[in-house]
Amino acid sequence: MDADDRHHAACLALLETHPGPLVVPHLVITEVVYFIATRLGAEAEVRFLGDVASGAFAVEPVQPGDWLRIAELVWTYRDLRLGTVDASVVVAAERLGIVEVATLDRRHFRVVRPSHTPAFNLLP
Repeated sequence: MDADDRHHAACLALLETHPGPLVVPHLVITEVVYFIATRLGAEAEVRFLGDVASGAFAVEPVQPGDWLRIAELVWTYRDLRLGTVDASVVVAAERLGIVEVATLDRRHFRVVRPSHTPAFNLLP
């Protein structure tokens, strides 16, 4: 969203070229709109919400059975301070069999070991 960000070009290229679907866990949407609103303002937030509404992303809700696994990951990686939102990404990927994760948060996602693959393939 921020053309001045040093990762903008790589992220834009990923969004424009990835064959999809681009699955975004519901909790991530909440975090993203907070960051967009506080850093770029309401106009950018509304543009992002328009992208979500148009189906640019497949929004994946947290399933009832996911919460205990999220809690397990938060506890297991408590020294890393993984957090609920990042843990929800791991759990959704595990449940859906996804091995590619688009993130700039290499610190967390390089360390976490999902149950369905030895490690995530981190994009961009």
